[in-house]
Amino acid sequence: MKYHPINNQLFVKNRKNFCAQMKPNSLAVFNSNDIYPISADSTMPFQQHRDIFYLSGVDQEESILVLFPDCPKEKHRELLFLKETNDHIAVWEGEKLTKEAAFETSGIKTVYWLKDMEKIMFELMTQCDTVYINTNEHYRASVETETREDRFTKWLKDKYPAHNVAKSNPILQRLRSVKDPIEIALMQEACNITEKGFRRLLNFVKPGVWEYEIEAELMHEFLRNRSKGFAYTPIIASGNNANVLHYVQNNQQCQASDLILLDVAAEYANYSSDLTRTIPVSGRYTDRQKQVYNAVNRVKNEATKMLVPGTLWEAYHVEVGKLMTSELLGLGLLDKADVQNENKDWPAYKKYFMHGTSHHIGLDTHDYGILTEPMQPNMVFTVEPGIYIPDEGFGIRLEDDVVIQEKGEPFNLMKNIPIEVEEIEDLMN
Repeated sequence: MKYHPINNQLFVKNRKNFCAQMKPNSLAVFNSNDIYPISADSTMPFQQHRDIFYLSGVDQEESILVLFPDCPKEKHRELLFLKETNDHIAVWEGEKLTKEAAFETSGIKTVYWLKDMEKIMFELMTQCDTVYINTNEHYRASVETETREDRFTKWLKDKYPAHNVAKSNPILQRLRSVKDPIEIALMQEACNITEKGFRRLLNFVKPGVWEYEIEAELMHEFLRNRSKGFAYTPIIASGNNANVLHYVQNNQQCQASDLILLDVAAEYANYSSDLTRTIPVSGRYTDRQKQVYNAVNRVKNEATKMLVPGTLWEAYHVEVGKLMTSELLGLGLLDKADVQNENKDWPAYKKYFMHGTSHHIGLDTHDYGILTEPMQPNMVFTVEPGIYIPDEGFGIRLEDDVVIQEKGEPFNLMKNIPIEVEEIEDLMN
């Protein structure tokens, strides 16, 4: 891996917290992701399943984690099954985790090779009553591909149909949404790498540059700072492209009068950052662009203050909508009649700001978190209002990542990344 080793006490603590939520005499299983094929012998770059990583730190394909806190045999209360490494694999693919390296990474003492999995699992299943399976129940999930986890679950339920079945996901949703200080430090590093990339752009962007050239500059800076690259597909949207919320073609030339909406950020050690900035190709905002930009920034700053313990996600978005409505009235984009006659299910402000303001962020860019439950300290959220005006040929979105505190306003992990109009203009000129 490119990233520095992570203190394995994070994973020890995560497993302890998960096991504390399990039913008596139960067992939980977590699988790595597949390496997905493209065609012929080509594959996608491997991306570890975030749940097994969260609980073990293992960042390798064909790995299985089993947790059985009530197992009569103490050494089987937590164990890993790994792809067996050998000299041939080391030459062709690079060395895989040895049993010793797996212990150093995860803090798990009992490590078996995968060839022993069915035999060991038979012993464990005769000793437990309930098995926890790991399903993807994220509110944005839309999965058409059968995963390695899905196939394992089918095999397990077919082979052991008399066992009770429970779900790991509700436990993980709650645990993963509240970050450990080690996790917050990793996310801060992702944000710091993103800052380096953004500052690089401020000296690079000029009329005539192509969106994909900007993407290349960012990738260069991210890779040279131990990131695998972008935390999500980058959006580099100049001019009216910014009014397409998930514009990812990044293939247009940037004109002198354009703004560029940059929704781009680095990952680090599988943890995401999520940044949006909107900058002028020429290095100067027009008066109108500046007027709209500052309105978005005001909404962002006021929305951020609402992210405190006890806040409910749905009520928060209603309040942000009121802030945005006020700004749109001031900009002349809405009038009082628009607001008075609005559909309460789709308020007037949604014409210019049609997406949500905040989402959980962590190991996934749209991270785990149960949205019907109150916000808690050490949850990390994005704050990302925007105003999109196709008739005027530009859209503006601004976004930071913030950590909810016990008291007071959130801590902004991106506080050092330029955002004020004057600072961006100064740096670009």
